[in-house]
Amino acid sequence: MSLEPESRNREARSRGRRGPWAWGAGLLLLLSKGKGVLLALLKFGKPLLSILITVGAYALIYPWTFALGFVALIFIHEMGHVWAAKRRGLPVTALVFIPFLGAMIMLKRHPKDAETEAYIALGGPLLGSLGALACFGIWAWTDAEIWLALAYVGFFLNLINLLPLHPLDGGRIAAAVSRWLWVAGAALGPFVVWYTHSILFLLIWIWFLWQMYRRFFSGSKGGKRHYAEGVFQADVDPSLPAWYLSGQSHKRELPFTAYCRLDGQHVVEFWWDTLNFRGELEINQPCTIHGVSIVQVGEPDAEGRVMLRVRAEGELYEPSNYYEVSRGARWRYGFMYGGLALFLAVMMGWIQESGLTRP
Repeated sequence: MSLEPESRNREARSRGRRGPWAWGAGLLLLLSKGKGVLLALLKFGKPLLSILITVGAYALIYPWTFALGFVALIFIHEMGHVWAAKRRGLPVTALVFIPFLGAMIMLKRHPKDAETEAYIALGGPLLGSLGALACFGIWAWTDAEIWLALAYVGFFLNLINLLPLHPLDGGRIAAAVSRWLWVAGAALGPFVVWYTHSILFLLIWIWFLWQMYRRFFSGSKGGKRHYAEGVFQADVDPSLPAWYLSGQSHKRELPFTAYCRLDGQHVVEFWWDTLNFRGELEINQPCTIHGVSIVQVGEPDAEGRVMLRVRAEGELYEPSNYYEVSRGARWRYGFMYGGLALFLAVMMGWIQESGLTRP
C-alpha cells in the first residue's frame, strides 16, 4: 500500500492549521507598517492612477503598445524637469498626467532668476529627446515599425515644446537667451496652429499674446493678487471672554514680517500676542506682502485649542535683475537650444522620408 496520499493529506492539514496564523501575522505586519504604506499610497497613488487613465485614453485611439510608449516618452520628458529642478535645489509637486493634454509638474518655489528657469526648462526636452533617440535606436536594431513611430512622435513632442512661447519650455529657455525670441514665437504661432490643427496650441498662443500685451504694453508687470493660506492651532487663554473668538468668519489683522531664507525660500512670519501664537507661511513666488489676517477661527476643543485659518495677501513681482544673465550663459543656452531644435527637426525630416509618421 502506498503512503503518498496519506502524506499529502497530512501536509494539507498542516497548511490549513498554519493558514490563520500566516494571515494573522501578515495583518499584524500591515497594521504595524500601516502608516508608511498609507503615505506611500498617497504619494505614488495619484501619479500612477493618472498614468493608467492616460494610457487607457490613448489606447482607445491607438494600439496599446503605442499608447504605452507615448506615455512613457512624456514621463521621461517630465522627469528631465524633475532632475534639473532637484539639481538646483527646487522642490516639485507630484507628476500628474492629463489625457490628451500631456503631463504636469509644478515648482513649489519660484526660480530666483531666468538662468535657473532656463536650466529647469531645458532638462525636459534634453532627456525627452534622448528617450526618442533610444526608440530610434531600437527600431534600427529590431526593424519594428512601432519604435520608429514612437521616435517620430517623441522628436515632434520635444520640438514643439522648444517653441519660444510661454508656458512652453522654449519660452522659458528664451528668457535666458534673448527675449526677442518671444517675438519670433508670436509670429510662428499661426503656422504651428495650421500645421498641428491643435485647439490646445491655439489657446496657448492666444494666452501668450495676452501675457505679452500685459507685460509690455498695458503697463502691468505682473502685479496680480497673490494669496497664501495655512491652518494652525493655538492655545486659548481661559481668561478670555467667550465672545472674543466667536463666529466662523472672525477676521483679525496680524502683525507680520516677510523675509527670504538663505536657501531662497520666501517666508512671511506673523503672530497674535493675545494667544501667544506665532506662525509662518512659505510663499512660492516673489511677492510683496500687504497684510496677514485670521479669516476663520474654529471652536475650542477639549484641550483648549482652536483652529486658525491664516491668509497672507500680497502682490506678485518680478525682481528687476531677474533677466540678468551673463554673456557666457546666454551663448551656452543659445547653443544648446538651437542645436537641440536643429537635431530634432533633422531627425523628423529623416523619418518622414521613410513614409512612416503615424502609428
